[in-house]
Amino acid sequence: MTSPFRHTEPVPPESATGRTAEVYAQLARDFGIDHPPTFVVLSADPELLAATWALMRESLIAGAGSRTGKELAAFGVSRANRCPFCVDAHTVLLHATGDHALAERLARGELPRDGGHARVLAWGEATRVPGSPGVASLPFPAGHAPAYLGTVLSFHFINRIVSSLLTENLLPGNVQRFRVVRSLVGRSVSAAVRRDVAPGAAAAFLDEPGTGPSWAAGTTVGPAYAALRTAASAGAALLAEEDRALVREVVEAWDGTHPPLGFPGLPGRADRPGARLALLAALAPYRINGEDVAAWKQRPYTDHCLVRLIAYGAFAAVDRIERELPLRLREEIG
Repeated sequence: MTSPFRHTEPVPPESATGRTAEVYAQLARDFGIDHPPTFVVLSADPELLAATWALMRESLIAGAGSRTGKELAAFGVSRANRCPFCVDAHTVLLHATGDHALAERLARGELPRDGGHARVLAWGEATRVPGSPGVASLPFPAGHAPAYLGTVLSFHFINRIVSSLLTENLLPGNVQRFRVVRSLVGRSVSAAVRRDVAPGAAAAFLDEPGTGPSWAAGTTVGPAYAALRTAASAGAALLAEEDRALVREVVEAWDGTHPPLGFPGLPGRADRPGARLALLAALAPYRINGEDVAAWKQRPYTDHCLVRLIAYGAFAAVDRIERELPLRLREEIG
């Protein structure tokens, strides 16, 4: 079977121990999928794996609001980020919620028939643009906003990890392109998707995460977001200060569009390969190729280092999006 992993060779899940094994067990129970590559690819860094799972679990799975709505928002994020792997995954998960017609409309590139669903989808897509006015008007109750925001920020991060380090195929041979396969796979995880899950169980995997941002105050989403910020930011240590400054400067100037090849501020492989990888992970992760990785990943760097560097770049974009959430939205939640 063709491996879904690019640029790294994760340890086989069957060999996992400690916190990684515990995260896998909770994933299987609450997400309904054993060892999804989306998370296995992060296993070289158990802290990062745990924090990524915690944010997704506490927002998408255990957070307030309908699972269908949050899947729609995540679908919108994934489509905006051009992540076909995640677009297909959310289509399958909409089948798992029982929304088969909705899933297939999205698979055909059509809008939802339901106006409320269409607004949630558009809202999710709008979150790619930092400060977008399209994010300020909530298409769901304000009390559900921490879970929806946690979901979209989670997938802004996961999309970038997936596009950087996995192939585009959700299933071997890209068989998810067939409707019957999408439906069958969705039905296979429907029991887990439709089961009520209590918030807070992922907190056991987090090391003193902090309270998190104000929009998530009083929820388990906040500490999970804080933990992911801490874990992803650790990759900054792999770059020199001038490279970190370049990443900050370019991401701060980003307007949410997909940049052209060789976009302004992107250094060459030979000159600053680490900064190049981090910036690509932030703004165009689907453009990372073997030459980019090989230019930087030389001794003493390992798979653990590469995962950390990609996570650092990915979260730089997430942080920009989070920091520029419209003031009106912050006030409405508070």
